[in-house]
Amino acid sequence: MVHVDLPNDLDSTHAADLTGVMCRRLPTGSGFTLVELLVVMVIVALLASLLLPALSRAKAKASAVKCLNNTRQLTLAWTVYADANEERCVNNHGVDQTRAERNTWANQVLAWGAEPDNTNAILLTEALLGDAIGRSVRTFKCPADRVRADNGERLRSYSLNCMVGDPGKLLDEYNRDFRQFLRSTDFARPSAVFLFLDEHPDTINDGFFMIRLGRYEWANLPGSFHQGAANVSFADGHAETHPWRVTGPDGTVRPPVRGAVKGDFPADPRTDYMWVMERMSDLKSR
Repeated sequence: MVHVDLPNDLDSTHAADLTGVMCRRLPTGSGFTLVELLVVMVIVALLASLLLPALSRAKAKASAVKCLNNTRQLTLAWTVYADANEERCVNNHGVDQTRAERNTWANQVLAWGAEPDNTNAILLTEALLGDAIGRSVRTFKCPADRVRADNGERLRSYSLNCMVGDPGKLLDEYNRDFRQFLRSTDFARPSAVFLFLDEHPDTINDGFFMIRLGRYEWANLPGSFHQGAANVSFADGHAETHPWRVTGPDGTVRPPVRGAVKGDFPADPRTDYMWVMERMSDLKSR
């Protein structure tokens, strides 16, 4: 509190006036007025509106880069496995054989319920690519895939082209007119045949990404975790982020949530389907 000594000859009225003036002129502390606080709040809100979208885009970009690196690591492990096994591509089994034998590149069958396969890391680390991948469970999971099953977050986001590797009992089951690549030396165009890709969480189960070539409908659907794009690796070792073109309620780009894909559906228009089909296999007559 500030004390002001007043002259003795001032009457009480003038003394009160002078004291009021002095009090108004003297500093009262470093606090903000209400108007100043409102101005600060407006500036903070404006900065947040400018920065948050940029931060969100940066985070999405980082997830996409990490996912792309995962597909590269899986492809490297695929190559290492073939080199160590007389050029034989790693097994790529369907649901039933995966459950019965657990002898494929990823020994899981994923589902939305509380199935133990969803969260059992041993089914990945002890799978055929487990050693080559350094027993890294995180490599099997896209960081942008955060959808949960009834018993928690599932451990895998990627599948392998059904025409690559030994499909066991499913050999010539779906695409008998097309070539099955059983050895790493079978590829006439290794840069044009894809291996691993993100799969939509509604259709992923085994590690066997399957469509019936030439039927022009999606049985398994590629993922679109990365702003409508998927990461895809190829038999020559390169990987890329591919944006899907067909959007809308019946398109290729579907939100990564449970219930977004309700069974097989026509690829209409065929743009994205043709991109996948042309990079899946070759006709046997070639």
